[in-house]
Amino acid sequence: MKAADIMTRNALTVGRETSVAQAIRLMLDNNVSGLPVLADDGKVIGILTEGDLLRRSEMGTERHRPRWLEIFMGPGRMASEYVRTHGRKVEEIMTTDLISVAGDTPLDEVVGLMERRRIKRVPVLDGDALAGVVSRTDLLRSLLHTLEAQHSETRRDDEILEQILAELAKAAWVPRDGLSISVKDGIVDLNGVILEEKEREALRVVAENAPGVRGVEDHLVWIEPVSGTVIEPPPPGERTTSER
Repeated sequence: MKAADIMTRNALTVGRETSVAQAIRLMLDNNVSGLPVLADDGKVIGILTEGDLLRRSEMGTERHRPRWLEIFMGPGRMASEYVRTHGRKVEEIMTTDLISVAGDTPLDEVVGLMERRRIKRVPVLDGDALAGVVSRTDLLRSLLHTLEAQHSETRRDDEILEQILAELAKAAWVPRDGLSISVKDGIVDLNGVILEEKEREALRVVAENAPGVRGVEDHLVWIEPVSGTVIEPPPPGERTTSER
């Protein structure tokens, strides 16, 4: 998937002359954590986020540094910081080091950017113009849609088994010997030997994620590799079984 596939179009924006109070009200009323800032010609020139509003003189949260450090920082940097903590217009406090993506940017790159820069939303640009915004909420909405779509799918048993085996073939943790998987009427039966108890949960998750699966029955036997102790699967009344 690409950024354009899930982005919010017609995203809320503010102008550089918008007051800080108006911008805050817009963010609160619409439950958004940031607003792209547009110039008069529609070009994106920055973004105002919750982080830009944390250090404010009105709340007594502006930074207070030792006098010697202020001298070391120099008057220019101190003056700039004063504007950010006291400014009343968006252009005075917005983040101008804009982090953005294009509409065809893959979602994994968008998420990686969010993680590295610790941001909650990324403007999507078409040239210099705003095409939309990808936020964490957009990612969650897309994930929910995908999960619900998978849950509603109907597949033949052989198709379900093929999907599960294809997924297992890509994983390095899968036990290569002594594992048997079958599917009947949408119920996946896990049989065989595992050497690590955590493999049990991972195998169950693989099975549950296959479209069309109605439930999973666990008959896996765990052999502790150091002592060789064999731990049988739980009895039927306690066996790990999940149904959709």
